[in-house]
Amino acid sequence: MSVLRLAIPTPLRRLFDYLPPPGLSAEDIAALEPGVRLRVPFGHREVTGILVAVLNEGELAHDQLKPALALLDHEPLPGRALLDLCLWAADYYHHPAGEVLSLAFPTHLRRGAPHQPAGEPGWTLSQRGKGLPEGALPRSPRQSQALGLLQKSGALSQARLRREGISTAVLRALRDKDLVAPCTLAPQHFEASARDGLKLNPDQQRAVRSMAASLGAFHCHLLEGVTGSGKTEVYLQLIDACLQRGLQALVLIPEIGLTPQTLARFEQRFDAEIVVFHSGLGDSRRLQAWEAARDGRAHIVIGTRSAVFTPLQRPGLIIVDEEHDLAFKQQDGFRYSARDVAVKRAQLQACPVVLGSATPSLESLNNALSGRYQHHRLPQRAGRGALPRLEVLDIRRQALTGGLSPDLQQALRATLERGEQALLFLNRRGYAPSLICHDCGWTAQCAGCDARLTLHRRAQRLRCHHCGASAAVPRTCPECQGDRLLTRGLGTEQAEESLRQLLPRWPVYRVDSDSTARREALLKLLDEINRGEPCVLLGTQMLAKGHHFPAVSLVAVMDADALLFSADFRGEERMAQLLTQVAGRAGRDGLPGLVLLQSHYPDHPALQALLREDYGTRARHLLEQRHQQGLPPAGHLALVRSDCADAARGEQFLADVRRQAQPQLPAGSSLVGPLPAPLHRRAGLYRSQLLLSSPSRTAARAGAALLVATAEAMPRVNGCHWSLEVDPQELG
Repeated sequence: MSVLRLAIPTPLRRLFDYLPPPGLSAEDIAALEPGVRLRVPFGHREVTGILVAVLNEGELAHDQLKPALALLDHEPLPGRALLDLCLWAADYYHHPAGEVLSLAFPTHLRRGAPHQPAGEPGWTLSQRGKGLPEGALPRSPRQSQALGLLQKSGALSQARLRREGISTAVLRALRDKDLVAPCTLAPQHFEASARDGLKLNPDQQRAVRSMAASLGAFHCHLLEGVTGSGKTEVYLQLIDACLQRGLQALVLIPEIGLTPQTLARFEQRFDAEIVVFHSGLGDSRRLQAWEAARDGRAHIVIGTRSAVFTPLQRPGLIIVDEEHDLAFKQQDGFRYSARDVAVKRAQLQACPVVLGSATPSLESLNNALSGRYQHHRLPQRAGRGALPRLEVLDIRRQALTGGLSPDLQQALRATLERGEQALLFLNRRGYAPSLICHDCGWTAQCAGCDARLTLHRRAQRLRCHHCGASAAVPRTCPECQGDRLLTRGLGTEQAEESLRQLLPRWPVYRVDSDSTARREALLKLLDEINRGEPCVLLGTQMLAKGHHFPAVSLVAVMDADALLFSADFRGEERMAQLLTQVAGRAGRDGLPGLVLLQSHYPDHPALQALLREDYGTRARHLLEQRHQQGLPPAGHLALVRSDCADAARGEQFLADVRRQAQPQLPAGSSLVGPLPAPLHRRAGLYRSQLLLSSPSRTAARAGAALLVATAEAMPRVNGCHWSLEVDPQELG
C-alpha cells in the first residue's frame, strides 16, 4: 500500500505520513499529483494537508499510520513550480513546510473548502422577466434600463451593470419581483493590448531591448536608475513585450500605499485584466484575484510581499520595484525575503526577473558587479528633470520653530511664493515621541517594551510604535499627581500644527500611516497634491518611495541626525538609501530642485560623503568595506532569537545552544552572543539573540541547520520561544 507524505500547517519542522483515504483505487492513488489537498486527522483536530510525495514505504509501519479522511482536489491548485518554490523556501529559511505552503492558497482553501471553478457574479432574466415587452416598468427608469440591457445581452456581469449605472439595490428590487435572477458567468479571457508609451532615451532603449530579449528564459537583471530616470516606463514597455507573447507579468511593490497609483498608471497604459494583492483586501477579493491569476485571465498581477506566492498559469516576467526596500523582508513568523524568493521563482519557472531601484541593496549590486546579474544603468533623469542640489543646514545654536530653522522657513516661503511645492521629511509620526512630568521627571513608558509611548494628540492616546499598546493621556502625573505634563521631541502632528501657523496662506498635507489609515485616503491626498497648487507635503517614509510630484522643487529633511547613529552595520547603507530616495522627489519635471538637510553634525563623514558622491559611488565604497570585514554580501548571517518572560532563562537557552553547536560548526563559521537585542523587551517578552557568521552561503546553510537541530533537541523552557532568521536585514 502506498504512503502519502503531507505538509501540515503546524510549527513542527517535518512532513507527516498517512495512508490513502478509503475508497481510492490503486489507479487513483498512482495518479495523485503533489500539491493536491487532503483532509486528515491531526491530534484531536481535522486539518488540511498538502501532498508532497507518494511513497512505497514511509518511516513507520503501515499499521501505525492513520488514513487520510478525504481527497479535496483532483489536480494541484497552485501548480508544481509553485509547490517546488514553497518547499525550497521552507528548506532555505528552515521554516515548517506546511506553513509555507499555506501562503500559496487563499484563506478558504487553506481551511479545506471545496475549490469552485472561477466565475464572475452576474444577473440574467427569469422566466417571468423574459416574457416582458421592451420598455417595461417605465415608472422605474433604472429598473427599466436594467431589463433592457439584459433583454439585449441575455446575461451581464454585476461589474458591467454597475458601470452602466445599475446599482445592487435596483437589481434586488427586480429580483424581488421575480424578473431577474443572480447567476455565475464563465470567466472571460481576452487578449491584452497596450497604448503607445513614452519616447525612451538611449539608456532606457538599451535596457528594454536587452531585457526583452531574455523573455522565455531565466535571467536576473538589476535596473539601477537615478530617481526620476524613468524606470517605471522601462517596466511598462517590458511588460508590453511580455503580454505580446501571451505571458503574464508579476509586479512586486514594497508598500500598500503605492498600490493605487501603480494600478492607475498600469490601467491607463494597458487594456488588460489587472489584479492586486495586498493585506488590505478582504478574503473574497483575494480569492477572486487568486483565481484570475491562476487560470490565466489576469494578465498583470500587482502586489506586496506575499504576492510572490501567487499562482500564474503562464509566468513570463517578474519585476521587483524598489528592490532594496526593507518591506520585502518579513519580520516575524515565516521570515522570508520576497526579493530573493522572486529570483528563485524566476529560476524555477524559466522567466526573467528585474530588480529595480535608484538605491540598490549592496547584495544586488554585488551580484551585478560580479556578473551574476545583468546590470543596466539609467544615469540621467528622463525628460526635463535634473538631479537636485544638496545642502546641509547647520542648526547648532539656531532658534527652531516647530523643528524648522530660520533658513528653512525662508526657503519654504520662497518656494511657495513661486507657486511651487515643498516636501518636508520627518520620520516620526504622532505629536511627540515622549510625555514627561515637569515636576518629578516621570516619563510615559510602554508597560511591555523598553520604549517610550508616543503622544498622538488628535486621538488623545499614548501609543507604542513597537507593540501597538495604547493608553489614554493622563490628566496628571501618575507618580506625583502634578499637572505640568510636557512633551519632548517632534512628530508629524506637531510639525503640521507649527507649519499651519507659520504658513497660513498655503495648505499643509500630512502623509503618514495615521492620516491615511482609511481606505482611499492616500489616493485622495495624492490627487489633491498632483493638482500642482503650491502647498507643503509633510510626511514619513511613505512619501519617500516611488511617488512622482512634478511641482515639488524643495525637499527638506527636518532631522537628518536621526539617521546618522546606528548600531547596525547596515546603518550607513540605509541612511544613504533613504536620503537619496527622499531627495529624489525634488526637481522631477523641469523645476530646479534643492534638498536641505538639517543637522547638528554638518561635518559628519556620512553627510559629507552624501554631498560629494552619488549613491552608486558611495555604495561601491561601502561594498569594498564589507568585503574587507567579511560582512554581507561578502559573508552570510543567520540569527537565533529567544523571546522569554524571564530574561535570564532566554539567554541561558541560547547559551546552551551555543555550547552544544559550537564544536560542530562548519569551518570558518563563528557564533556571537547570546546578547540582548537592541530593543531588549517587547510586548512583555525579553529578547536575546545568537548570531551566526559564515564565509559562504553553503557554510551558513549548514550552520543554520545545525542551530535549528540543536535548539529543537533542547528541553522546552516554559514561557520561552525561539526562532531562526536567515539573512537578517535588521539585527534588532
